[in-house]
Amino acid sequence: MTDTSIRDSSHSGTGSVLYELRRVTRDYSKGGVTIEALRGIDLDIIEGEMISLEGPSGSGKSTLLQLIGALDVPTSGKIRFAGRSLEHETDRVLTGIRAQEIGFVFQQFNLIPTLSAQENVAIAMVPSGHTRVQRMDLAAELLGQVGLGERLSHLPSRLSGGEQQRVAIARALANAPRVVIADEPTGNLDSTNAQEFMALLHRLHQESGVTVIIATHDEEVAVQTMRRVRLRDGSIISDSPT
Repeated sequence: MTDTSIRDSSHSGTGSVLYELRRVTRDYSKGGVTIEALRGIDLDIIEGEMISLEGPSGSGKSTLLQLIGALDVPTSGKIRFAGRSLEHETDRVLTGIRAQEIGFVFQQFNLIPTLSAQENVAIAMVPSGHTRVQRMDLAAELLGQVGLGERLSHLPSRLSGGEQQRVAIARALANAPRVVIADEPTGNLDSTNAQEFMALLHRLHQESGVTVIIATHDEEVAVQTMRRVRLRDGSIISDSPT
């Protein structure tokens, strides 16, 4: 059984290189016009870091997040994840990487409205091969870790926005990933819930050592990460510790 418990760690982002991106580009064709979403990105991400990708709409941060999350492949350049090249992998291999090693947290939560909080987390473990009882037990454990142990049977409609985002975090951790990728995770939260979300994410990061990558345009979110990478017009314009 996969161990989804929080692993003890004093990690400070000084481990091995988890992601290596070299001269990465991503072009799209729209109406016969080529759009350069990313232009020669060079980036290393260290295992255990909490890093923010910042920039306004159209800066390329969402495109970069898709490549890092194995949701897309570059037009040119190289992407290595944990020593494996991703740019030429098949959809099947990329799907396996996403299912087993990457957890996602989205702005819209993306919970299934007809499933309880516990079921929403458990369903993410279907590819793991666990029995339904095992999945439900692990889901209950994870929801307890994010402070929702008393909300297991609640449908998303009976949860606040902050609670729904906590369910999304538990779901992202369901398969004990190496990376949690969050795309504008506080975009639908008020300031209080946004702060609570970041505090929870920090706690889980410190306790587990999981790598956390956040795409955001929110300055208050970015300053709480260990490292800030700023993009504009498809290029990295700065990369510095917080």
